[in-house]
Amino acid sequence: MLDGNSLRDAIISAANNLSNNRKRVDDLNVFPVPDGDTGTNMSMTLSNSVRELKKTQNATAGEIAKMNASALLRGARGNSGVITSLLFRGFAKGIGTDEFVTAENITAAFKLGVEAAYKAVMKPTEGTILTVARVASEKAQSALDEGKNELEVFSAAIEGAKEALAFTPEQLPALKKAGVVDAGGQGFVLILEGMMSVFSGNGIIASQNTAEAAPEAEQTNVSAAGSFETEITFTYCTEFIVNRDPECAKEPKALRAYLESIGDCVVVVDDDEIIKVHVHTDHPGNAIENGLTFGQLVHLKIENMRDQHERAKHDAESSKQQPTTNADLTEKIEPVEMTKPVGFVSVCAGEGIAELFKDLGVDTVVSGGQTMNPSTDDILKAIESTPAETVFVLPNNKNIIMAAEQTVPISTRKVFVLHTRTIPQGVTAMLNFDESADSETNAIEMMKAAEKIATGQITFAARDSDFDGHKIKKGELLALANGKVSFTDTVLDKAAVRLVRQLMNKNSEFITVMYGEDVTDEQAEVLEAILNEKFGSKAEITFIKGGQPIYYLIISVE
Repeated sequence: MLDGNSLRDAIISAANNLSNNRKRVDDLNVFPVPDGDTGTNMSMTLSNSVRELKKTQNATAGEIAKMNASALLRGARGNSGVITSLLFRGFAKGIGTDEFVTAENITAAFKLGVEAAYKAVMKPTEGTILTVARVASEKAQSALDEGKNELEVFSAAIEGAKEALAFTPEQLPALKKAGVVDAGGQGFVLILEGMMSVFSGNGIIASQNTAEAAPEAEQTNVSAAGSFETEITFTYCTEFIVNRDPECAKEPKALRAYLESIGDCVVVVDDDEIIKVHVHTDHPGNAIENGLTFGQLVHLKIENMRDQHERAKHDAESSKQQPTTNADLTEKIEPVEMTKPVGFVSVCAGEGIAELFKDLGVDTVVSGGQTMNPSTDDILKAIESTPAETVFVLPNNKNIIMAAEQTVPISTRKVFVLHTRTIPQGVTAMLNFDESADSETNAIEMMKAAEKIATGQITFAARDSDFDGHKIKKGELLALANGKVSFTDTVLDKAAVRLVRQLMNKNSEFITVMYGEDVTDEQAEVLEAILNEKFGSKAEITFIKGGQPIYYLIISVE
């Protein structure tokens, strides 16, 4: 049997092994757009847990597994990071409250982790990390049925994962064309191998990345809370999670009704297992006592908001003396009072695009996009800094949607995640917000409008590829129409004209072009003149200095 210290060290070893190989995993991304960040996202997800685990000594295996799952969920970045967090969340359920890791709970852990991950993905695709984890689980079960011990069961899981990984090119044609295995699956194998190093007695795999936290350390942020003046009615911000007692017949709405009688800013979100509670009150003890009638409490937090606000104001004054940087547009956040009904959080990259969203009414901007997906915790902090009871979140990238969705059950706000996949979709959604409509109606209508927008993007090919029938050479200009590869070119002006022509139809009235950090103002002026000559009689053309990385141009046609 393996104790809690062994499991802690195993997870640290897994994080180090993945971090040491994250560039190799990134390079397995087959999509030719430079979005090779699977290894980075998975590594950054795990690193969030390592920071917590290194502080822990002599905990049980169950305690370590639970701590790890919670940290991973909050730190999850990108789809691969979210799936990794879900696998470990199931893993924690499998170990439960056990003091040791056994063959039986290893098998249960793999099974429950796979179930959680498959359930979270709307349309599971075989040949991905999901397949690799599933086969690993099946092999673990077979080994257990044969009477194997915990090390043999874990070893069987790794062998199954490797077999499944090697077969992924046969399941996904894109992988076979590129001659690679699935990136997420490879990352998962590296995680298991890192854990096995500890379990087998070889110790923690040493980290080779001495500057692991450098990108985050360089970020300079601005406090939104400190610049926000408010009248605080109730003193204590009280939060906790109730692990629901299956014997309790009471409905969470009864808890909500009670909390509304002793405070404000009440949020009660529930599922089959937990109730997430937030309330501002002068009597936090009463809130806790009532919560206990529904089950056991975890993650209790009580903060004096008057003191908190004074500290935030002090930090804001200090930050005014510090220079800002364009490296990260995310605001440093402290939770703030809910003083308005609706607020907005948007994810984007580029100073110009961030300003555009601010002008449209977005309260908080989270820095991120194609190659640096923000974590669940990043998005959650942005939500909590928004002084609104209901917050709409605009991910503006398909790989950020899952991380954003994870905030819904744990936020103190009522959160609507709009599935915006591009910046133009996010802009259109904001333009179609109706103050007179309720939040549910707005969520539907904003997405309806967003989905009608034709979006074009011009970037460069990160690698040679054969994708969607296109022979693509590294370094070529790559044009995407509504997320799909359309053509390649070598001249930006020519590619822009061709792409706009593809996106337009007889009803098109507006063309908006956001040019990135690698396009000069002079180049943009020349391109604007060309597009006006070609399409100016049919549509109104607007150019915006977006400053975004990766994409030379982001084009919307409506």
